[in-house]
Amino acid sequence: MTEDFDATASELRFALFRLTRRLRRVRAVDAMSDAQLAALGALRAHGRRTISGLAEHERVTAPTMSATVSGLEELGLVRRVPDEDDRRRVHVELTEQGEKLVIATIRRRDEALAEMIRELDLDDGELATLRAAAAVLRKVAES
Repeated sequence: MTEDFDATASELRFALFRLTRRLRRVRAVDAMSDAQLAALGALRAHGRRTISGLAEHERVTAPTMSATVSGLEELGLVRRVPDEDDRRRVHVELTEQGEKLVIATIRRRDEALAEMIRELDLDDGELATLRAAAAVLRKVAES
């Protein structure tokens, strides 16, 4: 049974790695790094965060995230907002321009993935399997 889990994990890792690599190339702005897009996506999904909270979420150091945020701030995609209760604490939030960029990137990636699936000419059963797999993968990702 363990061998089944190990083989499944290996197959999934490889397939997801290849798919993720293809989708990462699809973005609304070519000059933006994966780290910058990930930070924007995290802010969109979870709302304003401190730099340390954002760094923890993205699993990078606070100085690395600070540099990422500075670059995004220069592009007008995020803004730093002082905490109302503790003026030493600063939160980072998306600007309207940042929100639009994240939405455009998501839309382009969804369209690209839909086209990849469409090109396979899958039957109804295979499409149902993909939907079911997506639900299971979401559970794994959120655990």
